[in-house]
Amino acid sequence: MAANYDNSAWFYDHLSRLVYGKALVRSQVYLLKHIPANSNILIAGGGTGWILEEIAKVRPSGLTITYAEVSPNMISLSKKRNTGSNKVIFINKPVENLDGDRLYDVLLTPFLFDNFTEETLQKVFAHSHNRLKSGGIWLNTDFRPTDKWWHSFLLKSMIVFFRLICGIEAKKLPKIEKQFEGYQYEPIDQKSFFGEFILSTAYQKLSH
Repeated sequence: MAANYDNSAWFYDHLSRLVYGKALVRSQVYLLKHIPANSNILIAGGGTGWILEEIAKVRPSGLTITYAEVSPNMISLSKKRNTGSNKVIFINKPVENLDGDRLYDVLLTPFLFDNFTEETLQKVFAHSHNRLKSGGIWLNTDFRPTDKWWHSFLLKSMIVFFRLICGIEAKKLPKIEKQFEGYQYEPIDQKSFFGEFILSTAYQKLSH
């Protein structure tokens, strides 16, 4: 069963800012410059939807955005956002359960994969990979392991909290970057945040 952030929708953004300041926001906003004009975008696990307003600042019109989110409460909050003149299609499903075979120019996975076990990560990644056009851009932001003890403490605390509140299945951080390497994605831009605990990478899907 997929994790559901319904229980945390009302405090999620406040909690993240309390713990991380603006790092979670800045790490995601940093990648938005890679969104081409008039592109077809898939956002997997977009949370409260603030990212839609940030995208509208970069591309106020011309985008078609599919917003896949498991939590109905998160969807409700997201629908209240100012999305400019972009078209947004809200779908209350996890990305791996999307209907049809539509392909996208850009894929956003903001702090999605840290919810999963290694096995689930591989399945969700494969589904997501198949949704992205050849030559498409994948914008991924997530936590990564470091050798700093307070990062380890923060990560373990966070996982325990969201296992209790939202039912995430992860007990540790899966090997996210290894998936991109395995599928031979080319990193075209990368920056770390919050003492290198958060990594934002723009990848390009290579033609084979």
